[in-house]
Amino acid sequence: MKKQLIGLGIACLTASTALTAGVASAQEVKKGGTAIIHMISEQRILNPALRASTGVYNISGKIVEPLIDKSYDGYVPVLATEWSGSDDGLTITVKLRENVRWHDGEDFTCDDVSFTAIEMWKKLLNYSSALQANLESVDCPDPHTAVFNYSKPMPLDLFVAAMPDLGHPMPKHLYEGTDIPNNPYNTAPVGTGPFKFVEYERGQYVMAEKNEDYWREGYPYLDRIVWRFIKDKSAAAAALEAGEVHESGFIGVSMADVVRLSEDDRFDVGTQGYENNVAHSTVEFNHRNPILADLKVRQAIYHGLDIDYAIDTIMRGFAAPGRGPVPQAGGANYTDDVKTYAYDVELAKKMLDEAGYPVKDDGFRFKLRHRPAPWGEYTQLWGEYFAQAMKEINIDVEILTNDAPGFLNGVYRDHDFDTANGWHQFRSDPAVSTTVWLRSGQPEGTPWTNQFGWKSEEMDQMIDDAASELDPEKRAEMYHAIQRKEMEEIPVIFAIEHPFISVTSKKLKNHHNTPRWNSSSWYDLWLDE
Repeated sequence: MKKQLIGLGIACLTASTALTAGVASAQEVKKGGTAIIHMISEQRILNPALRASTGVYNISGKIVEPLIDKSYDGYVPVLATEWSGSDDGLTITVKLRENVRWHDGEDFTCDDVSFTAIEMWKKLLNYSSALQANLESVDCPDPHTAVFNYSKPMPLDLFVAAMPDLGHPMPKHLYEGTDIPNNPYNTAPVGTGPFKFVEYERGQYVMAEKNEDYWREGYPYLDRIVWRFIKDKSAAAAALEAGEVHESGFIGVSMADVVRLSEDDRFDVGTQGYENNVAHSTVEFNHRNPILADLKVRQAIYHGLDIDYAIDTIMRGFAAPGRGPVPQAGGANYTDDVKTYAYDVELAKKMLDEAGYPVKDDGFRFKLRHRPAPWGEYTQLWGEYFAQAMKEINIDVEILTNDAPGFLNGVYRDHDFDTANGWHQFRSDPAVSTTVWLRSGQPEGTPWTNQFGWKSEEMDQMIDDAASELDPEKRAEMYHAIQRKEMEEIPVIFAIEHPFISVTSKKLKNHHNTPRWNSSSWYDLWLDE
């Protein structure tokens, strides 16, 4: 039933967007103007080669370009013009676009790609450090050819699928010989994109202006983009209605306002443009806590969650129950042939009793310190629901409120939590961003990776084998096995899968016209006002 709901929700909310896109294509483009974009939380870093995050891409994707992006027709060249792989999977050759300059006037060459791949993608970029673990070198036989050399096979389709999110070169001449994580250009990025960084006013906004020397002739259309940080969801909705903001993405306003504004003919409201950004709402466990290291306890917690209720009340039906780390958007790599955990309070209580955690005199079995991610209304509500649901099975939950840095540090760096909830975003292929949640050995403190104290040598091997398998059908079978094992051991609960939703003023044209639009460059976006 919930799978039908997610489909119905997408259909209802994308209808006006699809129609508007068709009308906009027939209009005469107006050049100039400033697009003002709502951001829920402030970004402490704007370098997409160091931090793979939708919040980073939403800003830096207009300034710093990837080698390859994704359109509704498939993968498309950006800074790369063509790519090929050797039969043994050990070499991938990428031809680079010529006559491209960084915003400071220096030429973009293979040296930039080689330096970034080895010093950032391989060593520092969350998700990519696992993906590029077997990258040995990037040779530059000429300034516009990059040859990636691997010690184990790298499937070409996996490499390409990773590039939109994990393939942003940075300028070598501004980073070489510096303390890369603390380089000042991480918050004032220099890229090759259609917009040039101008200013970052902490707590207020980021501004970028038109790149007059952009390699796509005649683009961009806009003069500038301003990203405003508005934490209060009601204030963000009011700013949209007042015309002070043109777009709020990634469910940046309350679900009640999403529904209300979808009935206002000044706005396009929908999930179009997020097909490559499906997310899971998660429950994350600190396995250093011996209570949570007990599989029976984790199973009991899963049985104590009424997923259908959470979908209906928190997500307003625009979601589906999770079936492990790969969502339905994973295509052939997804299977629903996995162990599931039906909502059953009495069974959960029995399992906790059997695990050796009876109800004590205070009415509780034990206490959990829980950190909800501050990514928006639904992550906060999911945290509150988790505490409510655990109380029904006699587990006391203390909610620890935190801002974005507090959450990231508390969970992924300091491990100062028992349970947490946030969301995990699926990006085209499980090896791009998903399996890092399960594989041990991720760099200490790296956000959105396995920092949970859980280690399975069997799972590590399964993940490594799947990532280097060149046969797509065999890879799919291997990911099905990973899904099944994850749902049996549940180191993380991938509870709900859902699309993101944007509210967009119809004054913006050519919006949400790619499957990762909020993360893309917006070179063809224009404003009709």
